[in-house]
Amino acid sequence: MPTRGLLRILWIWSAIIFAVVVIDADAYSCHEVRTAFQLRQVGPLHRVPETPGTDVDLLVCKHQGPSCCTRKMEESYQFAVKRETQHNIHSYSYELEHLLSGHSDAFQDMFQYLLSFSQGHLSSLLEGTYSSLSRHALPHVNQLFSSLSLYLRGANVSVEASVHDFFNNLFPLVYTRLINPGIDGSMTTASEMGDCLRMTRQDVNPFGPHPAVMAQALAGALGAGRQLGLALDEGLEVMNATEYVSLSKECVKGLVKMVYCSHCRGLTLIKPCVGYCLNVMRGCLASVSELDQPWRRYTSLLEQLTHAMAGHHSLELALLGVRGYVNEALLYAQLHGPLITATVDKVCGLSTGEPTGTQTTNPEVTTSTVTSSSPLPSAAPSQPLPEQWLGQLAHLRSSFPLKPSKNNKHNLRTLSREFLMYLQRYRSFFAALPEMLCEGENVVDDSTCWSGDDVVESYSGRVVGNGLHAQRQNPEVKVRTPNPTLAEVKERLERFNQETQERFPKLGQLEPWDQLGSGETEEGSTTDCDDEDGCQASGDGQGQTSHTEVSSVGKPIGRQPGGRSQHENPSKPPSVRVIGGSPSVSLGRPWTLALLFAALFLQWTLF
Repeated sequence: MPTRGLLRILWIWSAIIFAVVVIDADAYSCHEVRTAFQLRQVGPLHRVPETPGTDVDLLVCKHQGPSCCTRKMEESYQFAVKRETQHNIHSYSYELEHLLSGHSDAFQDMFQYLLSFSQGHLSSLLEGTYSSLSRHALPHVNQLFSSLSLYLRGANVSVEASVHDFFNNLFPLVYTRLINPGIDGSMTTASEMGDCLRMTRQDVNPFGPHPAVMAQALAGALGAGRQLGLALDEGLEVMNATEYVSLSKECVKGLVKMVYCSHCRGLTLIKPCVGYCLNVMRGCLASVSELDQPWRRYTSLLEQLTHAMAGHHSLELALLGVRGYVNEALLYAQLHGPLITATVDKVCGLSTGEPTGTQTTNPEVTTSTVTSSSPLPSAAPSQPLPEQWLGQLAHLRSSFPLKPSKNNKHNLRTLSREFLMYLQRYRSFFAALPEMLCEGENVVDDSTCWSGDDVVESYSGRVVGNGLHAQRQNPEVKVRTPNPTLAEVKERLERFNQETQERFPKLGQLEPWDQLGSGETEEGSTTDCDDEDGCQASGDGQGQTSHTEVSSVGKPIGRQPGGRSQHENPSKPPSVRVIGGSPSVSLGRPWTLALLFAALFLQWTLF
C-alpha cells in the first residue's frame, strides 16, 4: 500500500514537470510567427525557425534577446511590405482613377450623342426644305461633324477651318441650285466654276456673317469640352504614374520595421502607433505629396471647364444652333442672289447670259406660306430687308426643345453635376493619402502600440508634415532625393495647368455652379420645363406668350425699339425661343386674389 501511494505521487510529479516543460517550450517557440508568415503569404514557410535564435545577424529588426527572424525572412518581409503598400495605395486610388476614366468615356459618349443629334437635325433641314441640294450637300455635312468629333476627342483639328471648309463646299451647290438653278449646264467647265466659287467664297461673302458667327460659337463651346477631355486623360496619366510608384530602400526598411519587426519578438497582434505610422508613410510618400498643390489647381480647372461646357447649356446650344446658322446662311444667300451673281460674274467670269437671280431668289421651301408666285426683292446685303418678307420667312426659324423628355436624366448638365459632386472628394487626395494609409485597423491610437523599437503606451516622436521639405525632421525615414519620376509628373501637371489657364484666361470669372440653376428636382429627375433649359412648355393656348429669347450661345437677347427683336434680322444668329413662364393674367398673384376676395365680401355685406 505505501509503495502504491509512492508510485502515485511520483506519477503526479512527472505529469506536472512535463506540463511545465511543454508550456515553457511553447512560450519560446515561433509558432505564432509561422502562422502569420503563412497567412500573409510573406514567403516560403521553411524560412521561419521553429524556435527563436540568439545569434541571428539581422539588418533591420535588430534587438536584444532571442528572435524568430532570420536574414532570409527579412528579405521576404521587404518584398511583402512593398507589395502590400502598393496594393493599399491602389485600393485608395482606384475609385479616383475610375472616376476620371469613367467620366471621360461618359463625356465623350455624350459629345458623340449631341453631335449625331445635331447632324440629323441639320440633315433633316436640308432634305425637307432645300431638297434640290441636299443629296450633294450631305457628304459635306458628314465631313463637318466628323471633324468636330475628332476635335472633341483631342485631335489636331481646327473648328474654324472645318466650318469655313463646309461653307466653301456648300457655296457652289447653293449658287447653281438655289440662286441660279441650271446655270451649271451653260458652263463650259463646271469643275472650274466650282473651284472658283470655293476659293472665292469668303471674298464674295454669300452667306453674310453666319459662317463666322457659327465658327466662333462652336469653337468657344466645343473648346471647353475638348479641353475637359484632355484634362481627364492628363489626370489618368498622373494616377498611373503614382499608383505603382517605386519605394526607396530607406522607405522599405521603415515599412518592415513598422509592420514586421514586432513579429520577430513573437508580437504578431501588436499594431503601430498612429504618429509612428504617419512619419513612415509621409517619408515614403514625400514625393507623392509634392503633387498636392498642382493637383488642387488641376481639380479647380476641371470644375471651371465643366462650368464653361455645361453651364447655361453652352455646348448643347452651340451644337443645336448649327441647323439655325446654316438655315440663316442659306436664306441670306437667296435673298441677296442678284448681288452675289453679279459679284461672281466679275470674279470668276465663267457664267454666260443674264443673271437669273431675279427669278430664283425665292427661298426654296415646302410650305404653303411662301410660294414661287411671291417673288422676293433684290436687296443688297447692306440694305434692310422689307418686313413683309421677314414675316414670310419667320416660320423657317422654328424653336427647338433642348430636353426631348422630362424623364430623360441622361443629359450633359446632369452628368456634369454628378462629376463635380464626386470630384470634391479628391481635391486633397495626395496630401491625405498618408493619413488614409494610417487609418482603420492597421494602427492604434489610444492604447499600447508598436513604436518600431518596443511596445509603448504612446508614440513620443515628433510627427512631421507632408512634402519633401518637412522630411528633414522625420525620425523614422530618411528622404535623401526626390523621386525623379514623380518630379517629372509634377512638372508636366503644372505645365498642363498653365497651358489650360493661358488658353482659357476667363475660366476663373465664371459664376459658381450653384448659382446657375439646376433645372432638376431634388431626386435628380428633370422638370417638365424651365427657362434656363430652353425647352418648350405645352402652354394653354394663346394665354401664354413668348417672353424670353435666348441666343444659341446662351446669352439673352433684348427686344429692339418698336417691338421688333433681333430675331427678325436674318444677319443675326438663330435663337432658341423659350415659350412658357408666368401667364399674362394676374390671378396667380397673391395680392390680386386678396383684392378679389375683399370685393366679394363687400358685395355680400351690401346685400
